Amino acid sequence: FDMGGTSTDVSHFDGEYERAFETEVAGVRMRAPMMLIHTVAAGGGSILHFDGARFRVGPDSAGANPGPACYRRGGPLALTDANVMAGKLIADFFPRIFGPGQDQPLDADAVKQAFATLAREIGGKSPEEIADGFIKIAVENMANAIKKISVQRGYDVTRYALNCFGGAGGQHACLVADALGMTKVLIHPFSSLLSAYGMGLADIRATRQQAIEENLGGKALAALKREGARLGKEAKAEVAGQGVPASRIKGIVRAHIRYAGTDTPLIVDAGTLAKMKSTFEKAHKARFGFIDRSKQLVVEAVSVEAVGGGAKFRERAHKMKRAKLPSPVRHTEFFSGGAWHRAAVYTRDQLAPGSKVAGPAIVIEPHQTVVVEDGWRAAITAKNHLLLERVVPLVRVRPIGTKADPIMLEV
Repeated sequence: FDMGGTSTDVSHFDGEYERAFETEVAGVRMRAPMMLIHTVAAGGGSILHFDGARFRVGPDSAGANPGPACYRRGGPLALTDANVMAGKLIADFFPRIFGPGQDQPLDADAVKQAFATLAREIGGKSPEEIADGFIKIAVENMANAIKKISVQRGYDVTRYALNCFGGAGGQHACLVADALGMTKVLIHPFSSLLSAYGMGLADIRATRQQAIEENLGGKALAALKREGARLGKEAKAEVAGQGVPASRIKGIVRAHIRYAGTDTPLIVDAGTLAKMKSTFEKAHKARFGFIDRSKQLVVEAVSVEAVGGGAKFRERAHKMKRAKLPSPVRHTEFFSGGAWHRAAVYTRDQLAPGSKVAGPAIVIEPHQTVVVEDGWRAAITAKNHLLLERVVPLVRVRPIGTKADPIMLEV
């Protein structure tokens, strides 16, 4: 998931990028391949609302200007401010770029005053409890977005690692993982610079698509080969026209297959009839929970993708060290899950491959802050990635039975 200033983008990766070939936007259906990304209004600038009865986070955003209240530009309370109030963002570790002259530090005092005012209005809750409540709402919004592109599409999300990007992602990664039952979070050293870093590494791609509408059989197979070759030539020529040598361009042919009488094709790699049928049935079972062998399979379309020109690089593996963890740069407290937690603060340059930091802790990276929640541990991998792992099993308790005589069940 990629959490920035205004929104959070989530997508599923299982060896290849997922795409949508038909999308509906504002009631208009478009047939054009695009990354299958679900976006929700949950970012560091998402404005915090209290309407007298309930808390709400977003969908409106404070943006970069005026930005959250802590930016010293008269902005409203936003999710970033909630993390400041909870002690998860420490003003001393931010550059002095705030205020009208862009030369002042982050304003934690203004945040505390604003939450104190809100606490008096609400009554019965402390400022840090209110901030923690807003963070929980944002976390649920992000977790539900991830469920939409994973659980609702037949993927067991608990078997995955949560890949965290964006400047605000590190403050919420452990909490989002807990909400989904996930136990690992991977944070790349350049995760907070995803857009720029990814753009520099990305392949150049060209796609073509052609309707076929043939029952899965000899005619469909011949059409796949014929149209795949024709479209592949066009797509490769487009990529080559952008300066990519022909020898470095890869062509991929895919078949869009559906059951006759349905309108939801699934995309599989083109191959033998048996292989395409098997792959389709496996995907259909995962997505919809059943296979109907009494129905005819139809090849609705063929799509071709030409790929090449991406930056070639290899992340060097470093020797894992077992040196003693250095003293933290300071100790602090942050409020999470309804309680204050004593936490050690480390800067990223203090940690080397093999280092392990037990939560509660805060890791200050050059471009972001990573919160290691209670029950989690941060470790630096051989490739210098930050791996967060839940080391204390998460126990969820829910009541069963009658309201008068509830029974507590661990799940």
